[in-house]
Amino acid sequence: MSQSKALFDLSLEDARERHKALAKDIRAHDKAYYQKDAPEVSDADYDKLRQELEALEGQYPELIMPDSPTQTVGAKPSQGFKKVKHAVPMLSLSNVFSEEELEDFIGRVRRFLGLAEGEAVELLAEPKIDGLSCSLRYENRKLVMAATRGDGAEGEDITENVKTIKDVPSELPKDAPDVLEVRGEIYMARSDFEQLNKKQEEAGEHVFANPRNAAAGSVRQLDSSITKSRPLHFFAYGLGQHNWNLKDATQFDVIKMLKKWGFQTTEQTGAFDSAEMLMKNYQSILEQRADLDYEIDGIVYKVNRFDWQERLGFVSRAPRWATAHKFPAEQAATVINGIDIQVGRTGALTPVARLEPITVGGVVVSNATLHNEDEIERKGVRIGDHVVIQRAGDVIPQVVKVLEEKRTGKEKEFVYPECCPACDSLAIREDGDVVRRCTGGLICPAQAVERLKHFVSRLAFDIEGLGSKIVEQFYAEGLIKSPADIFKLEEINKTLDKPIREREGWGELSEKNLFDSINERRKILFNRFIYALGIRQIGEATAKRLAATYGSLDTLKKAMEAAQERESESYADLLAIEDIGPAVADDLLGFFAERHNRDVLKDLEDQLIIEVYESPQIGNSPVAGKTVVFTGALEKMSRPEAKARAESLGAKVSGSVSKKTDYVVAGEDAGSKLKKAQELGVTVLTELEWLEMIGG
Repeated sequence: MSQSKALFDLSLEDARERHKALAKDIRAHDKAYYQKDAPEVSDADYDKLRQELEALEGQYPELIMPDSPTQTVGAKPSQGFKKVKHAVPMLSLSNVFSEEELEDFIGRVRRFLGLAEGEAVELLAEPKIDGLSCSLRYENRKLVMAATRGDGAEGEDITENVKTIKDVPSELPKDAPDVLEVRGEIYMARSDFEQLNKKQEEAGEHVFANPRNAAAGSVRQLDSSITKSRPLHFFAYGLGQHNWNLKDATQFDVIKMLKKWGFQTTEQTGAFDSAEMLMKNYQSILEQRADLDYEIDGIVYKVNRFDWQERLGFVSRAPRWATAHKFPAEQAATVINGIDIQVGRTGALTPVARLEPITVGGVVVSNATLHNEDEIERKGVRIGDHVVIQRAGDVIPQVVKVLEEKRTGKEKEFVYPECCPACDSLAIREDGDVVRRCTGGLICPAQAVERLKHFVSRLAFDIEGLGSKIVEQFYAEGLIKSPADIFKLEEINKTLDKPIREREGWGELSEKNLFDSINERRKILFNRFIYALGIRQIGEATAKRLAATYGSLDTLKKAMEAAQERESESYADLLAIEDIGPAVADDLLGFFAERHNRDVLKDLEDQLIIEVYESPQIGNSPVAGKTVVFTGALEKMSRPEAKARAESLGAKVSGSVSKKTDYVVAGEDAGSKLKKAQELGVTVLTELEWLEMIGG
C-alpha cells in the first residue's frame, strides 16, 4: 500500500497521534545532529521520517503546530520555554452558527441574569482573529511577562520573543493600573505572510502553510532573533488579572482605553443590542473578510457590561458572557466508498463514512462521521452515494445530505451490525439510547485499547509519546493491558529480549523521553484522575464535581461502596451532586461495583500520587468548602446565577438536603427541602441573609 493511501485510511485521531510521535522522533534526531554532532540514524532514514510527516500534514493541515519540525529549522537552541500559570484562566469560547443559535445565547444570558424578556442585552462584536492567543502582564506599568494560552490554566513563557513585536508596548502611561494583564492575538498580516514565504522560497527554506502557522511558529522560536526578524503584530481584545476599577465600565470602554495606551485594536469592533443588528454586522464583516489584511474565522460576541460579565461568570471551560459566531462551514460533494464501524471505550458502535478524498476548506478529507444508525436512516445514506460534506466549525467532517438525483441504482444499503466487529459480542440498543453498544466489556480489545488511549489523552494523564498507534502496538504485544502497566513499563522493558529502543522508529533518546514523560505524570490531580478512568457519562466537569465533593480517592471508593444500596444516605448524597442524576449515578456505581475496576484502582494507587482535591479558596470566603442548597423562588438573582456565585466562592451546591448540608437558602414558596432542613437542624438562611453572608 502506498504511503498516501495509508494516510487516507487514518482517522483524524490516529493521524494526530502518528503526527505527534513523528514530530517527537524528528526533534530528538535534530537535537542529536545539531547540538551533539552525534546523529542516531542515517540520512536516508531521517528523510523517510520527514517525508511521512510532510505527507501527513499535507493530508491533515490542522495537525501543523507552531513547534512542528516542518515549521522550524534544525534543533531548538535551548531546553525550551518554561511553564507559567495564568492568574486568570485563558478559557476557550462556545460557538454559535446561526441567527437562531445567537438568539438562544442572548436568551440564556437574559434568563441567567433574571432580566425581563424585553430588556436589551448589549453585546460587543469584534472579528475573531486567527492567530496565537497571548497574555501580556504589566506590573507598575512595565511588561514583565508574556505567555501563550497553553491548556488555559498554564501556558509557556514567551516574554523575550514578544518584546520584539513592535505593537506590544514595553511600558504603559501613568494612568494605567499597577497590575494589568492584556489578552490578545499575535498574528501576521496576509501581505507580510506572502513576502515572508517569498523570501523563504528564494532562500531554499521552509514555506509556511498559512499566516497563523507562520505567526505561531515565529513567536515560539527559542532564538528571539528569529522572532524579531518576522513581521508580527498584536491585537488586544480583553483583560486577564488587573486592579483596574471597572465598576461602571463596559468592554467597549476597555478596548478604547487599550487603544489610547498604545495597543492595536480591530477597527470592525462595535456594540449592538439586538440579534438583528448583530446579524447585519456579521454579514457586513463576512463580506469584508477577503479584503482584510489579516485572517479572521468569525465574530466574537461579549456581554458589554462588566458588572454583568462578573455575575455571569464561567462554566467549566468557557465564559457564559461570550461566544464565537463562526463563519459558514465550507462544503463539498464526494462519494461514500464504504462505511466502517469504530468501537469506542464505552462500547459505542459509531459508523464512519469512508470518502473519496476531497478538499474542504483547504483540508483533504477522507472520512466523516455518520453519528449513529438512526442518522444513517434519517439521511438515507447508502454506500456509493454522492453526498455533501462539511467541516462543522472547521473541524469535524460530517455528511450533510445525500444527492439522490445522482443515484445510479448500484448503491447499497448499509446493514448495521448486531455484533461487535472487534470481539463478536452482541451489540444492543437500550431503551431511549440512540447508540448501539458492544456487550463484550472487558473481553473486547477495542474497548480496552480505547480506554487506554483515553487514559493517556490530553485532559487526562497527558502522557507525551503514548499516541494511539503506540498504545495499540504495546497492547497487541502485551506490554500494557491495563493503565497501571503504563507506569510499570520501564521495569518491564528491562526484561525484554528486544527493548523498546531497538524497535523500528525508536532509539535510546526516544525511549528515554517516553519513560521521562510517564514518570512526570506519577503525580496527578484527583479530578483529572477520575476523568482518566473513562467512566461512561463522567466528563471533565462532572469529574471535577465528584472531586470537589469527595476530596480523595479513598473517600470516593468508600462512598461508592455505601451507595450501592440505593436506599442509603450515601446514594442520596451522590444524587445531590449537581448534574448527577440516576442514569449517571448508575454508570458510576456500576464501575465501582466491578471487581476488575477495583483491582485497576488498587494497582494505580500503588504507582501514583493522587493529590487531594481542594476547593478554591476565594479570599476570605465564608462559604468555601460549605455545602449549600437553594430552594424556593429567589428575588435578587436567578437560580443559575445563585448557584454559579456560590461555586465561584468555593461552595459546593447540592440539589438535595442531607445531614452534610451546611446551609439551605430558602426563597418564597420553599417546600419539602425547607421542611427537611428544619427536621435535620440545618441552618436556614433567607436570600438577604445569604447575600449579606457572601458580601452582597
